[in-house]
Amino acid sequence: MQRARRARIVATLGPASRAPGTVKALAQAGVDVFRLNFSHGSHDDHAAAFKAVRGAEMALKRPLGILADLQGPKLRLGRFSDVEIEVKPGHQMRFDLNPALGDEKRVQMPHPEILKSLRPGMLLLLDDGRVRLRVGERTDEWCDVTVESGSKLSDRKGVAVPEAVIPVSALTPKDREDLAFALRLGVDWVALSFVQKAEDMAELKSIVNGQAACLAKIEKPQALNDLESILDYCDGVMVARGDLGVEMDPEEVPVAQKKILRAARQRGVPAIVATQMLESMTSAPAPTRAEASDVANAVYEGADALMLSAETAAGDYPLEAVTIMNRIMERVERDPLWPGLMDAEHAGMDIDDVDALVAAARKAAEASSTACMVVFTTLGGTARRMSRERPLQPVLALTPKPETARRLALVWGLEPRLGEQPTSLEG
Repeated sequence: MQRARRARIVATLGPASRAPGTVKALAQAGVDVFRLNFSHGSHDDHAAAFKAVRGAEMALKRPLGILADLQGPKLRLGRFSDVEIEVKPGHQMRFDLNPALGDEKRVQMPHPEILKSLRPGMLLLLDDGRVRLRVGERTDEWCDVTVESGSKLSDRKGVAVPEAVIPVSALTPKDREDLAFALRLGVDWVALSFVQKAEDMAELKSIVNGQAACLAKIEKPQALNDLESILDYCDGVMVARGDLGVEMDPEEVPVAQKKILRAARQRGVPAIVATQMLESMTSAPAPTRAEASDVANAVYEGADALMLSAETAAGDYPLEAVTIMNRIMERVERDPLWPGLMDAEHAGMDIDDVDALVAAARKAAEASSTACMVVFTTLGGTARRMSRERPLQPVLALTPKPETARRLALVWGLEPRLGEQPTSLEG
């Protein structure tokens, strides 16, 4: 066993990090899974990054996962005749389907599905929550809004409706093209954005058809409300705190994070905590104390993995960000309080016969001071169940399938390796 750290690191590749030498250095510094963000970059960029990861994997002789993160639908206002308009509290205007350039009185809302979903009194958020509006009178073709807070608006600002389920597919035509490309590459995980309901994940699972593991990004209140149903169709979840923080009050986001992590742990579904973990390190060589505490808290909460976004994709210090995150995570896992916190989360877990056997194996290993545990697995199910137990010992997950080993690189406490297994242990 080469490493002691149980929680995993996901790093986003981009202009600052997709060179083969940098990818290898990031993996050596502690990255377990590399993210390809399809909101940015071309297919050629992602193909080059994919090749670099597979090259690093061969050089280091350690399975590395690759996560394709689909962009999802982007709901935006139309354009204005001026560069920007003022929208102070109390200002009233209309959103409609007319494509004409807007002004202080009206602007296009090029999404009839949003207009049909609105009801008087609902909250609308523009420009990542910088402008808050309240819906007044409405029809299926227009709505009147009153500004509650804000200052200026300009072209194509994003629209969020935290109090309504918008009847749009989570997979846009662009996403479908990107998904087909990612599956041809051979990615290990696919993350779906804008998940609102279980049917969104069911559609993705149907298209992927077992070619990769499927992960739901929980970034909307609607998804949080339907979390248990969404988990039925998930191989993993991501606490996408950036967009979640736009549509929820800031004090609600840490509570939501805890809820998602607990629900995922009870299901044995790996969970990633993402967004602004070490944001200041995009331009500074060291994190703030608050960021260090944020990383530590996610480890204390039992997250399977923590994700770096701009820090590694476009930041000035990608290697330093991974190194410092790794140090913080290892320090938390040396804390004498940490094992007790992991054990406390067992309450409320569903137990079947296989879970009972895995739990018994964990207790036996702890009682006998075993150095590590070995799990033979074909598709990863038994290994994930063992991870859910949060054993103190590292778990060597032996599998004959490279794709299983790469998917398990995301899972807490597992050291996946290729190896043959007795066929009688698991089908």
